Amino acid sequence: MDTSLPNLKQSSLLQAILEGLIDGILVLSDQGEWIHANDCARRICRQLSKGIPQPDRVPQEIWNTCKRLIENLSLHPNQTVPIEDEINTESVSYRLRAQWLNLDATHPYVLVTLEDRLQSIQSLAIAEGHRYGLTPREIEVWIRHRANYTYRDIASELYISHNTVKKHMKNIHAKRHLALETH
Repeated sequence: MDTSLPNLKQSSLLQAILEGLIDGILVLSDQGEWIHANDCARRICRQLSKGIPQPDRVPQEIWNTCKRLIENLSLHPNQTVPIEDEINTESVSYRLRAQWLNLDATHPYVLVTLEDRLQSIQSLAIAEGHRYGLTPREIEVWIRHRANYTYRDIASELYISHNTVKKHMKNIHAKRHLALETH
């Protein structure tokens, strides 16, 4: 019996799951070699490399965190505590988590999860907007509010007045309160 077909299905299913995640997933050897990266991880690595083509090269900010994980294992071999860090660029903030991934006993890998904080906030705000029954414009305001923009910043970015932002926020809070009361 040929068992390669179920393995192929599992492999393509796993690949589809990794590509569908909102976070970047990067699997590295303990020497920094790329084993796997989903599209989101590749995009984030390109952004951190400032557009300079460096295929399959781990940006220094990420590798520094991985090195701390590797050093921690050599100091404390029985403790596999994940290392978390934050990378801030001019326009984006990333949450980084490095941990050990033991697929086989002979060779451990480093699993790096990269979360684009703004994208996560936007996704959450959009979901909340639909749950609260917000209009498309209210969702635009809510996204920026959830990203800690000031009312003045929201007004400037959306080309509306400060009073219009206040009006939208008043409506949002009323709809939010109503939705939370009914659930």
